[in-house]
Amino acid sequence: MQALSIHAGPRAMSALREHGLRPHDVRVIPAAAGGPKGLVLNPLDQFIFGDWLSSSRHTVHLLGASIGAWRMATACMNDPAPALAQMAHDYIHQDYEHRPGKAPALRHVSEVFGAKLQQRFGGREAEVLCHPRYRLHVFTSRGLHLLRREGRVRTPLGYLGAFAANAVSRRAMGGWLERVVFSDPREPLPLHLHAYRTHSVALSAANLRLSLLASCSIPFLLEAVNDIPGAPTGAYWDGGITDYHLHLDYAGLHAGAADDGGAPPGAGLSLATAGDLVPEPHGADLVLYPHFQPSVIPGWLDKSLKHRHRATAQLDNVVLLSPTPQWVASLPNGKLPDRADFKRYNDDTPARVAVWSRVVRESARLRDEFAAWVQRGDASGVQPLR
Repeated sequence: MQALSIHAGPRAMSALREHGLRPHDVRVIPAAAGGPKGLVLNPLDQFIFGDWLSSSRHTVHLLGASIGAWRMATACMNDPAPALAQMAHDYIHQDYEHRPGKAPALRHVSEVFGAKLQQRFGGREAEVLCHPRYRLHVFTSRGLHLLRREGRVRTPLGYLGAFAANAVSRRAMGGWLERVVFSDPREPLPLHLHAYRTHSVALSAANLRLSLLASCSIPFLLEAVNDIPGAPTGAYWDGGITDYHLHLDYAGLHAGAADDGGAPPGAGLSLATAGDLVPEPHGADLVLYPHFQPSVIPGWLDKSLKHRHRATAQLDNVVLLSPTPQWVASLPNGKLPDRADFKRYNDDTPARVAVWSRVVRESARLRDEFAAWVQRGDASGVQPLR
């Protein structure tokens, strides 16, 4: 039984048929929101960032929302493979005090998770922000109008308004929630973001941890993060609300500055300013997308809107890696880990930890099959994105 499926857009498929996938072809790596589902990608992440991609000498932009932002920030550390393994351990073993039959308090979850981010990234901001080849972009959702501040009444009403607006169009939801991208100030995000209301902010040591916390702050489960340094005032929530799977205009990759909200301060510096790297010959400008499913859903509120799940021309240069349904069915409970497991196992944390740990171990199959595929250097088994 094959564990890994590979899908590609038309332009990516042409490049794969010509020479397979090479490290210097990859210009962007997105990482989706999705909570515990992202654990299935951990061994694959360790191989991509700790081994395969480390042989290249070009700039790669890492985009993340929610757990995806945590994954991509961790990948920017000096020794990414053990750091990513530690991240999986931290996620699997998270536990929060709560009364029997009750969910843990939002403030408690935010404090415990924020402390974990401080433990892992505090004092190590320079590793993330000064990586010689990687450029991190953290996606968050900033509330507008009723959602400018969190409140017992205004937050549910605000999200009800956002849900109704999104049902009309994603662009309309921009009246309730705007996308705020915290970006490496050395180079702008090489994507057009004009399809949705967007603001760009320079990542810094002062806002790295808070932007990651905000990007992971699921409404009604964690508190919003307020007034992040360097960013517009207001309440910031999970980046997956506006960009659940980061369905962006990858086909329009360009060398200039992002055209929404302006380029972050310091944008446009050449690769030479990042160190003594010598750029490789220009590759195919592909997007390598390790994902936990074969479809790329634009926003969290689009999950029930099946017509928005289809591949578009924006994904023409995307190579998407995901587990096969048959392999997923072989996992414990016949599915990927998800937030429902917290209720499934209730207070039996050791049982949940054991199941999630087993899934990560078995996910080494995804790593091994990807490694074998890139070694072959062909397009065998690759399917069109759908």
